[in-house]
Amino acid sequence: MEGMELIAFQIISNVGMAKSLAIEAIREVRKGNYELAKGKLAEGTTFMTEAHHAHTKLIQKEASGEKVEFSLILMHAEDQMLSAETITALANEIIEMYIELKK
Repeated sequence: MEGMELIAFQIISNVGMAKSLAIEAIREVRKGNYELAKGKLAEGTTFMTEAHHAHTKLIQKEASGEKVEFSLILMHAEDQMLSAETITALANEIIEMYIELKK
């Protein structure tokens, strides 16, 4: 595996971890483990950052005039990235709301 395919799988792998950590964070906050929940969200942010770095490589290639081939794998990677961003944002809000309601 090389080039665009490798970058797409880097995105998929990293955003998958971010999504999993966001769901784990929600489960932890429900148990009252507020700091653990926030830690999982922070860890998820690290994975999202890695995914964005990989995605930026593709954008830079295209911006520099290099053709980036459209593929189902790349489309899936971008779809998963958008989904992970949404889930993470909602997890942040759910956790903050849960903490406020439990005070």
